[in-house]
Amino acid sequence: MKKFNHIIARTPAKSLIDGLTSANLGKPDYQKALDQHNNYIRALQQCDVDITILPADERFPDSVFVEDPVLCTPHCAIITRPGAESRRGETEIISETIERFYPNKVERISAPGTVEAGDIMMVNNHYYIGLSARTNQAGADQMIAILEKYGLSGSVVSLEKVLHLKTGLAYLEHDNLLAAGEFITKPEFQHLNIIEIPEHESYAANCIWVNERVIMPAGYPITKAKIEALGYQVIEVDTSEYRKIDGGVSCMSLRF
Repeated sequence: MKKFNHIIARTPAKSLIDGLTSANLGKPDYQKALDQHNNYIRALQQCDVDITILPADERFPDSVFVEDPVLCTPHCAIITRPGAESRRGETEIISETIERFYPNKVERISAPGTVEAGDIMMVNNHYYIGLSARTNQAGADQMIAILEKYGLSGSVVSLEKVLHLKTGLAYLEHDNLLAAGEFITKPEFQHLNIIEIPEHESYAANCIWVNERVIMPAGYPITKAKIEALGYQVIEVDTSEYRKIDGGVSCMSLRF
């Protein structure tokens, strides 16, 4: 059975309020965002993991979203090349930490490839890679070649509406897949037990499995009931300030 031992997170910068967004929900309130991040870390502390918290970096408003610049697998770490140009420097500020955890096992995506790991979902030893505005075919091809080098596999999934693959999907282990919108009927996922998330709760499709607990955004009772019915312990966290800058529960941590 898979287990996560380590989590990496980063304290949000004050510049977070100027993060990239397509949400049209207004600017985040920094103090509230900081409080929500603290509660998120407290939720992770309940999941039997060691947590490394990196300092805020004001140069990168989106750097709290540590999931995007790195893909952590059981055998290697892959430093991505974010599709958003303003985020490219985030790979450099996390490299040293990643190299500490993965000595001599760090790979990199190079131009013209772009990949953000929010577009990548791991199901056992297979990695689904969403082709999006932030992840292109060249990046996906490089990612798959690296995964295969380590005995893993990957395939691409087309996205029509959402920013990142994991905006609308969450794999909860044990063949259980939360899915919203366009992903409910995708042929790639029909072999899994698909738990449909209603459109008005689609934000809750982004949650994380951490050692038999599921951390999910607060305020989505239908989704919460469906997850609990599968037998998981659910921990709710308020991520409303991060939603304003296209962020969800999975974006704020690296789990490996």
